[in-house]
Amino acid sequence: MSDTTPAPPAAWPLVALFTAGYVAPYLLPTVVGRLDAHLPLSPAQAGLVGTALLLGSATAGFTLASRIPRRGPRPLARLGLLLAVLGYGTAASTTLLPLVVAGVVAGGFGSGSATAVAAAGIAGHRDPHRMSSLGLLSVSATAGALYLTLPHLGGGHGLPFAAIALVAALAWPATGRLGGAIRPGPAAVRSSGRPPYPRAGAVLAGCLLLWSLTQEALWGVSGRIGTEQAGLSEATLGVVFAVALGAGLLGVTGASAFGTRLGRAVPIGAGTAAIAGCVVLTASADGLAAFAAGEVLWNAVYPVVLSYVIGLAAALDPRGRWAVFAGAASSLGTACGPVAGSLLAEAFGLPGMGLVLGGLLLAVAAPLTAVAVHAGRSPAATATATATAGEPVLRGEVAAPAPGPGTGPAGDAPVRVRRTPRRILLLTPTAARTRRAAAKERL
Repeated sequence: MSDTTPAPPAAWPLVALFTAGYVAPYLLPTVVGRLDAHLPLSPAQAGLVGTALLLGSATAGFTLASRIPRRGPRPLARLGLLLAVLGYGTAASTTLLPLVVAGVVAGGFGSGSATAVAAAGIAGHRDPHRMSSLGLLSVSATAGALYLTLPHLGGGHGLPFAAIALVAALAWPATGRLGGAIRPGPAAVRSSGRPPYPRAGAVLAGCLLLWSLTQEALWGVSGRIGTEQAGLSEATLGVVFAVALGAGLLGVTGASAFGTRLGRAVPIGAGTAAIAGCVVLTASADGLAAFAAGEVLWNAVYPVVLSYVIGLAAALDPRGRWAVFAGAASSLGTACGPVAGSLLAEAFGLPGMGLVLGGLLLAVAAPLTAVAVHAGRSPAATATATATAGEPVLRGEVAAPAPGPGTGPAGDAPVRVRRTPRRILLLTPTAARTRRAAAKERL
């Protein structure tokens, strides 16, 4: 009875895929700004192009959530990276609007495919929180470097798209360390139903949709807040964004080092409330100091909370289905964010938009915290912690005992072996002398 369960992938391929998938949403302000400045598009139309990119990413997540275990991560990751390179490369190399939009949608689907494969792999890892923290560190560093570099490389709408395509191409070698399609065993077939904890997972996905919508609504108009309301130049704005992403690096590093000592409920609930305050501060900023403070604090807390949310989705289903669904819901909320931010800004002004978004964040903080508390008490989380810190699990050819009455087939389940301590027998002096005499007689 051989086990066909593949070994978990190495850390760096998942981090590379995570970076390639997330770098496009991170660069959305400069993408939308350059589309508005260098193509015949209004700010609202440029925002719609950015929304099309993120909708393509969300579509990929919902489409691939149930296909990754059957198809295997390697072919889907390579398909996603290829679409990202071709799509973003097409958008970068032409000024024809239909081709730009088509390339953006194809590239967004490729980014979402890479993100879905990375999310499923992270959920199956022994330490999903650490893996998600490494991915956020990588994408924050990459986006920060690009924000510092792109303003000095010239104008044109295509430069950000070319940079995203380059990141996807650089991630291609990582796919060689991912698994291909596998033939599922009987246990995998029996467990291939709906994901566990459907109510908690649905609440998590819905809350994450609204949570991401508020983040992207502010992020999509952050460039407008900085230039129009705070009076900053493009170069200064790029420096502020780079410093903010650098603060995100520090925040994720601290979260990775601290781990889950406080569980997930406290970082998610308190962090979301802190983000709400940062959103209000940024949207009402009328100078460099207030704008920079809001952006830096916001970007320092946002990836920390996101790393715990990714770990929460992984705790609900170690096979990664809730992680992929939650990621797709996040992409959908992110896709609606720029449009929502523009509409709210037109209706209530930029400070009023910040108040609405802050109130929405406070509203979703409570159910997110409740799901985190539920996941911490669930049997699956307890079993995962026990398997991680307890006895070793051996896989391979093991002679199984005959099933007793009322028991089913063992399938390909791992066999847990308990190591018993060795027993050392100490002889009495009389028994020792008798044994030595018998040995002499034999000689």
